[in-house]
Amino acid sequence: MTEKNIFGINYKEVNDILRNCSGEIKLTGCCGQRFIAAGMSDKNITLKGIPGNALGAYLNGACVTVKSNAQDAVGDTMNDGKIIVHGDIGDAAGYAMRGGRIFVRGNAGYRAGIHMKAYENKIPVMVIGGTAGSFLGEYQAGGVIVVLGLEAENKKIVGNFPCTGMHGGKMFLRSECADIKFPSQVTARRAGAGDMEELKAYVSEYCELFGYDIDRIMSAPFTVVTPDSKNPYKQMYVAN
Repeated sequence: MTEKNIFGINYKEVNDILRNCSGEIKLTGCCGQRFIAAGMSDKNITLKGIPGNALGAYLNGACVTVKSNAQDAVGDTMNDGKIIVHGDIGDAAGYAMRGGRIFVRGNAGYRAGIHMKAYENKIPVMVIGGTAGSFLGEYQAGGVIVVLGLEAENKKIVGNFPCTGMHGGKMFLRSECADIKFPSQVTARRAGAGDMEELKAYVSEYCELFGYDIDRIMSAPFTVVTPDSKNPYKQMYVAN
């Protein structure tokens, strides 16, 4: 394993270090550098400290593990690979991601999964262990978002206006969602046996990464949200 302290080093130099290393790489002293691992593939990177915005932007197959929180735009437009965050993340995680997986032990800010889309045989997945802020899955066009609401302490599992403009993909929420108002262009229903079987694969990986009990998580009710209109924008922009 290659280990390097990057405290005070510019993000361009950090990415040069990563490009010139092979095998497993551990970066310590991370303190707000943006664009770490942008566009990278075939790397196994562990970060200690807090990375700045756009961690793993355009990621193309690398695995990035963060041993703390991360800031905004984690996995922006990522194509493949995996990002694992052992804390919370900021806003707009997974913006326009079209492949790969993001696992967050804690909470996510606003607009997680905005413009998420599937591409050819790629199905992006984001699993959020805590809660998510407002506008979750805004304009979602593909892929899967899972929010588990673990240790939420009676807080709503998602904020306001989830699924606004959603026209593809799927969302699993570990709640009956009685206190959540969804837009009329989506359908929110109790997860059935087939849904739970699909969900189990995502939750199983989350539990392996963070040490949770899968049986306890899967024993709670889940709500599945999917689009319910071929033209989700008509009701928003066209007068009847």
